[in-house]
Amino acid sequence: MSSDFISGDRVCVREDYPIGHFRTPVFVRGKSGVVTRKFGSFDNPELLAYARTGPKKALYEVRFKQTDLWPDYAGSPYDTLDIDLYEHWLEKA
Repeated sequence: MSSDFISGDRVCVREDYPIGHFRTPVFVRGKSGVVTRKFGSFDNPELLAYARTGPKKALYEVRFKQTDLWPDYAGSPYDTLDIDLYEHWLEKA
């Protein structure tokens, strides 16, 4: 996994279902999107939820086509959804 993503990079969200507190929505796991921006690096909220610390993680905004998330989506094929995701959930697509 890499924190070297730049705007325009195609990424895939890790398809994982760990037990506990995770900020990554289930409906984007295993889906591909495009990085639109990097916010910076922050403490990992998944560790903070358990009063633990670790290295900071890069946070990205990733844009998904609604039709890629929901195959029966009835809206415009141009509709998108932007979601903030931490680097450890992302892989190059």
